[in-house]
Amino acid sequence: MRRPAIPAAIAHPVRLLPLSFLALITLGTLLLLMPFARSGGGGPEFMPALFTSTSAVTITGLASVDTSTYWSPAGQGIILFLVQVGGLGIVAMATVLGLFIGGRLGLRTQMVAQVDMHVVSLGEVRPLFRRVAITMLLFQTAVTIMLTARYRATYFDDFGTSLWHGVFHGVMAFNNAGFSLNSDSLVGYAGDGLIILPICVGVFFGAMGFPVLAELFRGWRRPSRWTIHARLTVWGSLFLLGSSAVAFLLLEWGNPDTLGPLSWGQKLVSGLEGGIMPRSGGLNSFDWGGVRGETLTLGTILMFIGGGSASMAGGIKITTFLLLAYVILAELRGDPDVTVGVRRISAPVIRTALTIALLAVMLVTSATMAVMLLSGGTFEDVLFECTSAFATAGLSTGLTPDLPASAQMVLVVLMFVGRVGTIAAASAFVLRRRVPRYHLPEEQPIIG
Repeated sequence: MRRPAIPAAIAHPVRLLPLSFLALITLGTLLLLMPFARSGGGGPEFMPALFTSTSAVTITGLASVDTSTYWSPAGQGIILFLVQVGGLGIVAMATVLGLFIGGRLGLRTQMVAQVDMHVVSLGEVRPLFRRVAITMLLFQTAVTIMLTARYRATYFDDFGTSLWHGVFHGVMAFNNAGFSLNSDSLVGYAGDGLIILPICVGVFFGAMGFPVLAELFRGWRRPSRWTIHARLTVWGSLFLLGSSAVAFLLLEWGNPDTLGPLSWGQKLVSGLEGGIMPRSGGLNSFDWGGVRGETLTLGTILMFIGGGSASMAGGIKITTFLLLAYVILAELRGDPDVTVGVRRISAPVIRTALTIALLAVMLVTSATMAVMLLSGGTFEDVLFECTSAFATAGLSTGLTPDLPASAQMVLVVLMFVGRVGTIAAASAFVLRRRVPRYHLPEEQPIIG
């Protein structure tokens, strides 16, 4: 039987990606609207269901309601499922399942997967997706085992509860999603290295990106043979981790609302968390509503930068940020080309990086103004919340639950665009393909 043809306006891979995520968000909303998804009496309301579904599918973790009390165990299971599918990517999940059951990949499926995972050639899709599934399973299993053991030994009396908390937070860690089964996230475990450190490790590697993890697996002992993308991601991530952790400790060391009451060892653990979680993790063992203004600004910057490309993290991505830094350096030096190491960066790549950064600035600033007008919140808190939504980071000063539905819808749009990607989201609606038949005369306007 012949399959019905997909309209050309929809079938393009760049458009299929956001449409696939929209479909999963819709499915998640419908599931969360079921009476069994909410704890206690009464059925779930539409706005919490839509907001939670979007936050889960986009692996953000922002919550408009308390996940531990509003949603039933079944509702929490739905959230876990949506985070897992959203983290792997709808197309990636379908492709990996097809590989494991012996199905064949169509060209269109491979092209959509190529857009989602940022692979260079179609031939890389099959082995990459296989590594994606195995990598996720290994990391999540390792973190789950460590967390379950600690929960059982210290915090819970029965193995079932310990395992559920271990699985839930293990999945959230590697997927860089900020949902928690505790109303205060990880505040009850502040300074506990056996809880915080495994979660931080999961978040860090989840934010590296699957192409980088695959390259490190093949040749981590030979950094000189790494690709430029791997070098920028690895060394950039380590630099941001070290510098931001030190800055966080210096700023919050004596703050009675955050690190002040902790011991030296606990402060160091929390400092490491403060250097990792703003990049996209979302889980927190201290109240971001109590940090100093300088720390809030630091967190906003880190969220905007985000993690590695084709990773669980959001933001403009660290490769974009560092490439723009090299562009500035080349301009200051008067170099005709932008070079990283012994490689020249092509003009289309630079133009894409500039486009992503400028679109992100435009989206975050516009959303910040809109939410301020709709809610009356302060600039610092609203900017932090909007950046967290766009960067799919999931951190919050506690403002999100108090926002009106109109302001929460602004965050829903930001989370969706932040997960799908500024370029893919924009291309889905204004996609144009044309080859110019001529070039106009060149002119150089005055800059600066």
